Amino acid sequence: MDIDVADDEQNTLNQIESVVSFISQFDSCVVALSAGVDSAVVAKAARLALGDQATAVTAESPSLPTGELQQAQQLAQLIGISHQVLQTDEFSNPEYLQNQGDRCYHCKSELYRQMDNQIELQVPLLKNRVLLNGTNADDLSDYRPGLIAASENNVRSPLAECQVGKASVRAIAKHWELPVWDKPAGPCLSSRVAYGEQVTPERLRMIDKAEQYLKEQSIVPVRVRYHRGDLARIEVPLKFIAVLSDPETRIPLEQHFQKLGFQFVTLDLSGFQSGSLNQLLQIDIPESS
Repeated sequence: MDIDVADDEQNTLNQIESVVSFISQFDSCVVALSAGVDSAVVAKAARLALGDQATAVTAESPSLPTGELQQAQQLAQLIGISHQVLQTDEFSNPEYLQNQGDRCYHCKSELYRQMDNQIELQVPLLKNRVLLNGTNADDLSDYRPGLIAASENNVRSPLAECQVGKASVRAIAKHWELPVWDKPAGPCLSSRVAYGEQVTPERLRMIDKAEQYLKEQSIVPVRVRYHRGDLARIEVPLKFIAVLSDPETRIPLEQHFQKLGFQFVTLDLSGFQSGSLNQLLQIDIPESS
């Protein structure tokens, strides 16, 4: 075996031990499980560390893309962790609907409140219980107002606290043969709505169906951004720009998007950029310690 490969494998094993050991300090936990790789790794580690005292929950709301809940349920079954679906109510919060730069804060605050209620019902007598999320070490250098909500609700982040970054998370997931080990990031649908434009279930439905249409054409990853005036801004990897510009693809795509409710359909020549709407904000990101 190549020495570098052996070193990588040992590093992965060491990080697994670190994360599992971190979670083992608690008596019970509830993991916020999306269908992404980060929270799947935390859920697996929690199951190894705490057995039946670990539970995973997935929030269901209009901001959840099609198929994500089903995949989260499949992941929980594969991991062997108890799983429940929470109905969150962030859409009743006017500050969430206003969609300012802190929208994610209000969403996560609602999620963690629901999770806290869930753990209180599940294990009310245990003192050393905790809420866990999938924040990894690399996330700390990005603009994530949800981290403030996590801090306010005493949510712990095993990956970040054990200094496990995204590449290492994927290596752990691959070691555990989790099917999402190479899955692209998939933030909530509300993140596609330009800041200052109101988030509504109808607009999220438009975005979701538009992205599903493109994914059915094997165009991934993809983002359909909603801008003022029912304008869709499509972000795809650069290799797909010529494909979408071809009349045989472009014309039916435009017609389909207009049927969904978009008045204008544009293609971003800069290509796919995760979190591109954050460029519209004046953000001061603190240096990670």
